[in-house]
Amino acid sequence: MKDFKVAVCQIKTCDNKKKNIEKAIKMIEEAAQNGAELVVLPEIFNSPYDNKSFPVYAEVYPGETSLAMIDVAKKCKIHLVAGSIPEQEGDKIYNTSYFFDDEGNLLKKHRKMHLFDIDIEGGQYFKESDVLTPGNDFSVVDTKLGKIGMAICYDVRFPEYFRILALEGAELIVLPAAFNMTTGPAHWEMSVRMRAVDNQVYMIGASPARDEKANYVSYANSLIVDPWGKVISSARESEEIIYAQIDSKLESDIRDQLPLLKHMRKDKYAIKY
Repeated sequence: MKDFKVAVCQIKTCDNKKKNIEKAIKMIEEAAQNGAELVVLPEIFNSPYDNKSFPVYAEVYPGETSLAMIDVAKKCKIHLVAGSIPEQEGDKIYNTSYFFDDEGNLLKKHRKMHLFDIDIEGGQYFKESDVLTPGNDFSVVDTKLGKIGMAICYDVRFPEYFRILALEGAELIVLPAAFNMTTGPAHWEMSVRMRAVDNQVYMIGASPARDEKANYVSYANSLIVDPWGKVISSARESEEIIYAQIDSKLESDIRDQLPLLKHMRKDKYAIKY
């Protein structure tokens, strides 16, 4: 992995796809002007986070949103993880993240593997599986910047998925996510930091900004965590861009000094996939 600057655009979405795309482009351009080589957008950045909205905003690739992201990645000469959007394929809808290189080429798409189905007493009720279909891929991309893993939101609850990404060579993992106001304060930062510590990778958690009037209220609080589990950049609830410098030597030093992956007892246990 090389040293580079990463940016997270914490976007406040609305119920207008065109305006959401325009806002994303504006923030991506600002991040690129400030030296970011990798820009990450939030989960479901072109649509309200709502089961009723997913079929309405869903696109067949390449669609309006992805074409705009291809253009801005190419124009700004940045690698872009375009958060996630509802993706239509046949009669199925997926929660999909597209990863473009600095020439606008699609490097990988990750379909959210673990769907968010919860019913918390006194808290949030939400079932993505009412509308969405889960993906099946372990997504690791070999880029000019290094090997980058991809996940979406609820995927972070499953340490096995992240261990597999690390075993496949991921040095940094991007996580577009929209934790809510019940699970966010309790588990968001903890989960992102632990996946960084477990696998000795940089973790990039990219959330939408908070909109108290939305049907689904995002906790926001995007953050960037180093392989030691230290939060090196973070947002609060409002719309903003956060930045951090990715230090390849720090990661290699941590892995040399505390070689967790080498200490796995593969004679006693294994992850099959």
